[in-house]
Amino acid sequence: MRKRNVQILFRLTEEEAEYLCSLTKRAGRSRQALLQSMVMGYRLCEKPDPEFYKIMRELSAIGNRINQLAAKANALNYVDTPLLNDEARRWRDFRLDVSRSFLIPKKMSN
Repeated sequence: MRKRNVQILFRLTEEEAEYLCSLTKRAGRSRQALLQSMVMGYRLCEKPDPEFYKIMRELSAIGNRINQLAAKANALNYVDTPLLNDEARRWRDFRLDVSRSFLIPKKMSN
């Protein structure tokens, strides 16, 4: 059974419809998903440009290398492991903050 079983039909002017289409393109979402999120009080972020994803992949690769270094340092017991682990934690936090800033819709305040 469908979770959403209430259908709402409404009309827009040409200008409003064009604006709605531009919002959906900028957000990278469907009209339905955009409107559902807005009804629930979320302000959607624009979809990042392709350069953002390139940067995120590179940052992820750097984070993987840091983790590999941490594992090797821990095994050889010759690097300041707590410091390296702290840096890896900072890196994960940074990556999550960037994702939250660019990708995750934000709740609008009333």
